[in-house]
Amino acid sequence: MKILVTGGAGFIASQITDAYIAAGHQVVVVDNLSTGRRENLNPDAVFYEMDIQDPRLIEVFQRHEIEIVNHHAAQMDVRRSVEDPIYDARNNVLGFLNILQACARTGVKRVIFSSSGGAIYGEQDYFPADEGHKTQPCSPYGITKLVGEKYLFFYSQNYGIEHTILRYANVYGPRQNPHGEAGVVAIFCSRLLAGEEPVINGTGEQTRDFVFVGDVVAANLLALGLKGNDTFNIGTARESTINEVYRILNQLIGSNKPEKHGPGKEGEQFRSVIDPTHALKVMGWKPRFSLDTGLRETVDFFRKAKA
Repeated sequence: MKILVTGGAGFIASQITDAYIAAGHQVVVVDNLSTGRRENLNPDAVFYEMDIQDPRLIEVFQRHEIEIVNHHAAQMDVRRSVEDPIYDARNNVLGFLNILQACARTGVKRVIFSSSGGAIYGEQDYFPADEGHKTQPCSPYGITKLVGEKYLFFYSQNYGIEHTILRYANVYGPRQNPHGEAGVVAIFCSRLLAGEEPVINGTGEQTRDFVFVGDVVAANLLALGLKGNDTFNIGTARESTINEVYRILNQLIGSNKPEKHGPGKEGEQFRSVIDPTHALKVMGWKPRFSLDTGLRETVDFFRKAKA
C-alpha cells in the first residue's frame, strides 16, 4: 500500500514508518522538523520537509497516489496548549483539516488517527476508562484531539473515508525527545544519565498509563487491516505514579538521586488510565511490554545515545 505518514521524523511515527516499510509498504513522510529529527527518517521513505498546513500538501497526495494516511503530526505539548491555545488549534485542527481535504479530493481510502486516551477523557469518572467514557478534556490539546475525531466522522459521512482512531495512553520509549513536548520518562532518563537531579511536578502521586512505543507501533500495523470506522484505547490498564517511574529509572541508571518536587503544572490531570479490551477483541492487540522491560529498553537507548 501507498501510505503517507505525517510527523514521520518524530518519536512514534518514525518507528511506525520503519515497521510499514519492513512490511513491504511504500511510505511517504511529511514532517516540518519542528520537533522531529532528520536522523529518525527511514532512508527508504520518500521525505518532504513540509508543514501540514501548507496548501501544496495535496500535490504530495497526487504525486504518490496515496491510499492510506497515518496522521501523527501534531502540537503535542499539553502545557503549551494551555499557554497558547491558538497555536495548538492551528496545528491540530487547521493542519488536520488540510490533510482531510486532500484525502477527500484524491480518493484516500482510510485515515489512521493518533488521538489521546488521557487528554480526551480528562479527569475520569471511573478507572480504567473505556472508549464509552464521556469526553471531558481539561486542556486545549485534548479539545483539539477530540475535534479531530469529530471531523473524521464528518469526512466519513460525506466522503466515504474510513478511519481508525487510536487513543494512546502515555507513550514512552527509544527516540523520545527529552526536550520540548517530551514525557517524563525521556526527561528523567536524560537528566539522570547526565548526573542531574530532575524535578517531579507536584506530589508525584499523579498517575499515568505508560505504554511502550513498540506496542503502539504494533497497533498501527494491525490498523492497516481494519475495515469501517472504530476507536481503540491503546494502553495497559495499569496506573503508575510518577514517583514509581522515577524510582525504577533511578535504580536502572544507578544514580541514587533523591526525589525533588516542584509545583504542579496547570492543565494536567491527576489520574489517567485506559482500558484496551476493545483493541484485544477487534484487532487482537494487547501490550507486550511490562513497565520494567520498557523502561530498561528506554534507558539502554538513552545510554547509547549519550555515549
